[in-house]
Amino acid sequence: MALDPEAAKAEIIKFCEEKSKSKSKFYFNDFTKLFPDEKSRAVKKLLTELVQAEKMVFWSSGSTTMYGLAGAGKQAASEGED
Repeated sequence: MALDPEAAKAEIIKFCEEKSKSKSKFYFNDFTKLFPDEKSRAVKKLLTELVQAEKMVFWSSGSTTMYGLAGAGKQAASEGED
């Protein structure tokens, strides 16, 4: 079964919004769990499209890569802090 990209993107945004009370950034694996039947490459493509559309942000510390909703969390308010 092929994944409907628009429905999948809506699902990702909904997941982030529901969890945003407790955390603002999510590991890539958090999203692959939403779509257990999909290859991780397909999920990565959806996340990349959401980042390009500026609905999500990509964050990396060098060793860890995370995704979050654009404009949510400490990073959005304090870019360049410390």
